[in-house]
Amino acid sequence: MIEIIVSQGRVADRAAQMIRGADLTAKALAKRYGVKIKYVGKPSPHEHDDWTHSLPQAKETLQCVSAAIEASISHQPLTLMISNTCSVSLASLPVVARAHPNAVLLWIDAHGDFNTPESTDSGYLGGMVLAGTCGLWDSGHGSGVRPEQVVLVGARDIDVAERQLIEKSGVRIIPPEQVTPTNILQAIGDAPVWIHIDWDVMEPGYLPADYSVPNGLLPRQIKSLFACIGRNRILGIELAEFNASEDEKENQKALEVILDMVSPVFENN
Repeated sequence: MIEIIVSQGRVADRAAQMIRGADLTAKALAKRYGVKIKYVGKPSPHEHDDWTHSLPQAKETLQCVSAAIEASISHQPLTLMISNTCSVSLASLPVVARAHPNAVLLWIDAHGDFNTPESTDSGYLGGMVLAGTCGLWDSGHGSGVRPEQVVLVGARDIDVAERQLIEKSGVRIIPPEQVTPTNILQAIGDAPVWIHIDWDVMEPGYLPADYSVPNGLLPRQIKSLFACIGRNRILGIELAEFNASEDEKENQKALEVILDMVSPVFENN
């Protein structure tokens, strides 16, 4: 049986409901598809701090996530991680790079997350995670992801200095209007695929996400992406940044959207 790894420790969370959002997503998947849940980390309050504080605070959670991902890759047919923030991928992606060095990483996000401590204006750890896993700075949790194997899908809010780093490193970008099955399949070629989704990649109004940006992807684009790649080529999936509402009806509505988008992975295998 597939096991979902769920991050519940604060990893640079700046909004109050990110940890709960990860929990709700995991429970919805478990209820519909009968998967097991493995919780990692202990919740703590959100803060508006920068990476020099949030990274050491998250050390234990990130170490536990790394161990859980390594175990999952070794024993599970599909690795699933539901995380409160994209920063959790500082722990997961180096493990993926070691186990599957030829895998293409589809980083589906409104942002590039390719800043470094020198280029960041916000100091937010989540805006530096992909650059860290590609070795542009040392997070203390490893690297190894090859930039030429990374495809930014739906990215549209990229800092000037960040874009220069992306272009210099050879990371590819597929903007929202070009996210089609044909372009996705062309980008990944014959390689196996690891998929990371930050829900802020969506057009605002479909899902509550931190740092939402206009002109995003539609649910049908995400669903068709999963369908065109096919379950047998997907090594792992990370779903991040569902900023849960205080309104449970709104949460349920959002979760139904999530479940429909990922349904090809579970129902067509």
